[in-house]
Order: sequence, then C-alpha cells, then structure tokens
Amino acid sequence: MNELALARRTMRQYPHHDEVDAVVIGTGAGGAPILATLAAAGLRVIALEAGPWFESPADDFPTDESAANIYWTDERLSAGDTPIVFGANNSGTGVGGSMLHWGAFVPRADPRDLRLHSESGEGVDWPLSYQDLLPHYEELESFLGVSGPANYPWDSTRRYPGGPIPINGPGQLMQRGFEALGLRTSAAPIAALSSDINRPEYGHRSACVNRGFCHQGCRNGAKASMDVTYLPWAVKSGAEIRPHSFVHGFERDARGQITAVLYRHTLDGSLERQRCRAVFLCAGAVETPRLLLFAGLANSSGQVGRNFMSHVATQVWGTFDEPVRMNKGFPATIISEDLLRPDNANFPSGYITQSLGVVPVTWAQGVARERKLFGEDLVHYLDRYNSVAGIGINGDCLPSKQNFLELSDAVDTSGLPKPLVHFSYGCHELAMGKHAEALMTAAWQAAGASDCWTLQRTAHIIGTCRMGHSPTDSVVDSFGHSHDVANLYVCDNSVFPSALAANPALTIMALALRTANHFLSRR
Repeated sequence: MNELALARRTMRQYPHHDEVDAVVIGTGAGGAPILATLAAAGLRVIALEAGPWFESPADDFPTDESAANIYWTDERLSAGDTPIVFGANNSGTGVGGSMLHWGAFVPRADPRDLRLHSESGEGVDWPLSYQDLLPHYEELESFLGVSGPANYPWDSTRRYPGGPIPINGPGQLMQRGFEALGLRTSAAPIAALSSDINRPEYGHRSACVNRGFCHQGCRNGAKASMDVTYLPWAVKSGAEIRPHSFVHGFERDARGQITAVLYRHTLDGSLERQRCRAVFLCAGAVETPRLLLFAGLANSSGQVGRNFMSHVATQVWGTFDEPVRMNKGFPATIISEDLLRPDNANFPSGYITQSLGVVPVTWAQGVARERKLFGEDLVHYLDRYNSVAGIGINGDCLPSKQNFLELSDAVDTSGLPKPLVHFSYGCHELAMGKHAEALMTAAWQAAGASDCWTLQRTAHIIGTCRMGHSPTDSVVDSFGHSHDVANLYVCDNSVFPSALAANPALTIMALALRTANHFLSRR
C-alpha cells in the first residue's frame, strides 16, 4: 500500500451540493500538480478521474504485460496516411492518469523549439519562453527526484538531484555506436530514483530496482508517477479525488461561466453534479477536445481539435553477438541531443535519440507487424530476444491543418461520440524519419550489430487546444486560461502549439505549476 492509499483513508469528502473553489478533470501530468498546488494553498478542490484507484502496487502492477490494466482502451477512430495507434502507447486510465505507464524520460524542451517559426519560418512560436519554464523545470526535477549525470553535455547549468540510473545493455551499446560516429551521449534525465528519498509532501520512496516493467506500472514507487508524488500531497492537503467519474458536460450561467461539472459514475451509472467556481480541464489531447466539442465550449476560434500532432518515433533494431538482455534495467538509460539541429538535415527542427529496452510481448508485436514474420520464422527470430537492442528517436512534429480531431457519428459506452483523429506525416516528418533511420542504422553497425531493421511508429498525442496570444487563432492563453470562458483553464498536452522534440511530460507539469500559480495570484 502506497502513501496515496494511506492518505485516502482520511481523505476529505465534500458534499456534492457544496460549491468548491475548483474542479480538476484528470489526475495525470497536468491535473495532479494543479490539484496539489491549489489544495496546499488552502482551496477547496476536487479531482474527477474516469478510471479506478490502484492502491496496491504489488497486486495492481504485475510483472506481466498481458495483465496490465492501466491503459485507456475505449475505441478511438484513426484516419489519414499515418493513422495513430491508441492504447498502451499513449493513453492511460486510473488515479494518476497516463503517468502510471509513463516511461519517465524527462528531457527539457530545447529553447530553439519554442521559437521555431522565428528561427526557420516553419511551424509556430510558443507564447512563452524557455525562461518562463525554467524555474518550474528546476522545481520539478528536485521534487520528483530526477536522476541524471553530474555534467549534462548540452547544458552545463543543470544539476540533477540524484546520480544516474545504472546503464543497461542497450544503453551501453548505443554509447559505443554513437562514439564511433563522433556523436555525444549522456546518462539520461529520468524521473526515477537512483537512491531512496524522503519528502515531507509525499513521504518515503525507494530507489529503482531495475525491474524493467516501468510501462506496466512501478511497484516500489521509484518512478515519479503522480500516485506517489503530487496526489498524496494533494490529498493530505485537503483535496478530494473521485475515481470512476467520467465528465460529460457543464452547467453555465448567463455570463457563460461554468457553475457546475456534470459527470457519470461509471460503476453504477448514476449521474452526478458538482458545483464549482473554476474548472481545470486536464484530460489529454484527445479527451479534452472531445469534451469541449461535445459541450460546444471555448471554441470561438475554431481551433478546438485542430493541429493534432504526434512525435516521429522511428526505431532501429539490431542483433549482437554478445548478450544484451534488454528487459533488465530501466527501459531507456542513454540520451543524445546532438541531433536537435543536424547540419545536413532538410528539415528545420530535429530529434532526441535514446536507447531502447522493451519487454518481450511489446517487442514481439512490433516484430510481427513490421517484419511480417509468421510461424517458425517468427519463433526463430523471437528466440534471439536476449541478443537484440534498439535505438529510437523522439522527433518534433509541425502543426498542420490536415491533422485534426473531430467527433464521429459513432457513440461509445460513455455516451459521447467517439473521437476521430486524422493524422498524416508531412514532408518535414518524412524527411526526419529517413535521416534518423540512416543515422541509427550506421550507429548500430558501428557498434557491431547485424540484421538491422526499422520499426516505423509515432509516440505521444499532442495539440488540439493550442495556446497563443490571440483569441482568433488559439483556445487558451499562455497560462492555459480560456479566451472564451472566464473560469476555465486547460492544462495538458493539448495546449502545445508545436510538438517539441522533448518528451512532453516534464513540460506539461511545468505548465501546470505555472497555471496554478497564475490562478492563485489572480485570486
């Protein structure tokens, strides 16, 4: 039983007819920091989470891929030339949201990516700067207990609170291959503990034991998911979390402000109503626009659902003569930021490269899909699992009018229309994928790999409620404050104007802290 489960025993419960200061919809990277910050400031706050509580990590997060139950599996419809694969890759459910299966890879955004249009004429600029995010990045790295190197090659000012996580087999091989190409690597910044920690906000957390099943939920609290960091602090500070609560609408007054959140209890089907003075919508880049479109809310700009993005996440796999055992240790332990602006690139931005350790079933599914192996041929190749390693990228994706989310004609069990996502790579993403494939193949060959092959994929879901200065071309301002609805804030990956090359979670949390502090200052 973790600190959140213990805190739940004495959790404050607000009567449904009471008007609370704020309702937070979603308990992931956006919702959890906001909930804790507002509760610690003395506000009456409630979080509504569509999924269940997971109170016993030893039971709820098994070392078994087939038994994992922390993924959002409601059907989402995909269209376009690069259709998005939803589920375990990018969506989570339960108290803690997608952070339960999060890979905990936490590079910061590159300052150049926030002003890409000014530098290249492509994409868009963010309505804030790296300096606006910097204090929140530093606060998060300390609070979460991020592990990393003493000297980060691309930013000598960073000071990670914990030493690096042990480098696993794929990481050591990536170091070898990149060194042969003259490229720098480093132990990655990882939001998991390399040594035990005690924080007054959330208590004791133990160091990583290199179990390897991080995407199936962390059993000992080493990974800094929201269920062992911000949510225990929120509950201890007086917040209430209501699981199994699927939001489907809002009540508004004559001025257009939200006065109540409407939701359905998914276990018994009962309809509930919670009065509130403000709403923080933090449900992710699919559920947030779906709810706003269904409610007809905050869309005078016509930008809700527009500019859907997903990272280019090309992977290259190779077989080695030496044992690798990629399931042992943290999945991704080595990073390179040398390709954020490649010299010979025919695209304006770039990508981060990381080592890959994948557990067996996930790897087998990729093999069958990409290599088209079946029967004895598939079994023979899968037998080489312990000698295989991967390198992958996280590549920037530019916003495009052709990529968007809309409501379909089909209705799911929630009673809402199923979201239909249109997504196709543009010339920028296609060129980046080819560049990365050639570079990673060369690195693997230099490291001694044979039988190299490429797995084409995307990762993360981003955009659909972009932030900006003008209410004519954005949904919220730089603090996540709705241009249309005075007491509505949006804070999740939907507000990103561009994808950035960095994995999104750390930036989502930084935006959440910035939004919460802004809200408190206005009060």
